[in-house]
Amino acid sequence: MEFLKICLIVCPLVFLGSFVDSVAGGGGLITLPAYMLAGLPVHTASGTNKLVAAFGSLSASYRYLRSGNVMIRVALLSALGSLGGAMAGTRLALYIPEKTLEIIMMIVLPTVAIFLSVNKQLGKEHTPRMLTPGMQSITALGIGLVIGCYDGLIGPGTGTFLIIAFSGIMGLDLLVSSGCAKVSNMASNIASSIVWLLNGKVMFTLLIPAAICSIIGGNLGAKFAIKGGSQRIRKVMFVVLALLFVKVIYDYVF
Repeated sequence: MEFLKICLIVCPLVFLGSFVDSVAGGGGLITLPAYMLAGLPVHTASGTNKLVAAFGSLSASYRYLRSGNVMIRVALLSALGSLGGAMAGTRLALYIPEKTLEIIMMIVLPTVAIFLSVNKQLGKEHTPRMLTPGMQSITALGIGLVIGCYDGLIGPGTGTFLIIAFSGIMGLDLLVSSGCAKVSNMASNIASSIVWLLNGKVMFTLLIPAAICSIIGGNLGAKFAIKGGSQRIRKVMFVVLALLFVKVIYDYVF
């Protein structure tokens, strides 16, 4: 009975979080609190969330790849950079007070929202910057490294910031940026999952039903984004940024 109660709390929210994440990133804002609401200890919630999210990311990545909305080279190099960045960010988080990180986020999030509001054409058209293969590689690695560091340092909204970086720096439209972001994020999710698994911080009994919901949500979310294009992704991104800002303010105050 207790397990059924946990599933009823977690599974619908995992589906919703995976759907949102596959469109514009930020699904962890929904999924991680779901596990904690169901009563899982923080580390077990984090470990289970990461492993389940890896399934959702894989599902969404496959859908984006099938539709041709992924620049393979950019996505893989960014994924490589994000692995190193996440490790560095995690180490850095040990030395920076949590309140300081929250203040940084309260400055960054409104700035990003204003940037998106002013730059209405951002990611509307697919006009990749004319970069040499070497510069393209360095840029993709750099994006992965910096955003991966953010993922290890703070976490929520990583997919959203990857999309913005691919569009703003490399000139990709929001749809292709979202596809590349999912591949990059999938790599970091898998790497993180391995660490949690080795430390026994995954609730295996919940894994299968939650993973199924994550796969379905990721697949449908990617399909929703592909069908609606950049405009649909842009709208969801504003919702994610607003939710993230509210969460940071709440954590800071309480």
